[in-house]
Amino acid sequence: MKVIDLRSDTATRPTEGMTAAIAAAELGDDVLGEDPTVNRLEALAAETTGTEAAVFATSGTQSNLLGIMALCQRGDEYIVGQDAHTYKAEGGGAAVLGSIQPQPLDFEPDGTLNLDAVDNAIKPDNFHYARTKLLCLENTRSGIALPLDYLRRAREFTRERNLKLHLDGARVFNAAVKQRVPVNDIACNFDSISFCLSKGLGAPVGSVLCSTTEVVKEARRWRKVLGGGMRQAGILAAAGIFALTKQVDRLEEDHVNAALLAQGLHDMDEVTVDFPTMQTNMVYIGVPETESAALSEFMKEKGILISGGKSIRLTIHLDVSREDIYTIISAFKDFYRKGNA
Repeated sequence: MKVIDLRSDTATRPTEGMTAAIAAAELGDDVLGEDPTVNRLEALAAETTGTEAAVFATSGTQSNLLGIMALCQRGDEYIVGQDAHTYKAEGGGAAVLGSIQPQPLDFEPDGTLNLDAVDNAIKPDNFHYARTKLLCLENTRSGIALPLDYLRRAREFTRERNLKLHLDGARVFNAAVKQRVPVNDIACNFDSISFCLSKGLGAPVGSVLCSTTEVVKEARRWRKVLGGGMRQAGILAAAGIFALTKQVDRLEEDHVNAALLAQGLHDMDEVTVDFPTMQTNMVYIGVPETESAALSEFMKEKGILISGGKSIRLTIHLDVSREDIYTIISAFKDFYRKGNA
């Protein structure tokens, strides 16, 4: 029985074409800058985002941390969303390893941070306070693509206040595909941008940090300090190259399939669908908390993996087909028809 994993788009497996690219990768020592495939990936990532340089990292957590540590110093502060991945789900790395203080703020419903609230959170230039140096945004945020005009305003805002601007762009290609713009139209607003190869783009491992040559040089040093220096990493970079050149446009399929799933579940009385967040590849549904555990177990028996909780995120990716969408909807209907709730 095929397993349909809806818990995250990190669940993807390499396609046949990607596997062939991995097998054929030309290798060298990346720590010495001699892996030609890693070098090609970094050059491609920089070209794609319109930045000067890029560094290949093991994960989005690492590439975000590299960006924050390259743009800030000990005793500095970064402003970030209360539920942002860089604050909530990366082990407190910036504080623990960088001695960089986070200042979390609540997200707006559209995934933005209110710039007036950010302004109020900037610390005075006084030795009593951490030095506010960086604003971190996230795109997409819970599947929502940040408005392009907001990104431009955030860029102007940070320049006026002498702040740097970092983007956790784990799924920034989903945002670009949704907004029908090249990804550099988004990236151009930021001092650094991190994006994941191992989510919707379908590579098994890896993320990339893109920025200026100077920032990437500093980030590369921190990558070594963090134990992220890899040797013959071209076997991973080859997957990243394949992802960037072959698997970006197909993200539209995930968005269409997610919309189909959202509509199918919306037609059921027992499930609520959060349509305002339904922009890209994520469908957020609500079920009574008393039903959540039983629903998760029932779906697992059907070969469908979902997260628990009152609010459930269903994430569509390249391993979830159109036929799978109908299977998922049918399984939800079976659960309620059979009185499992």
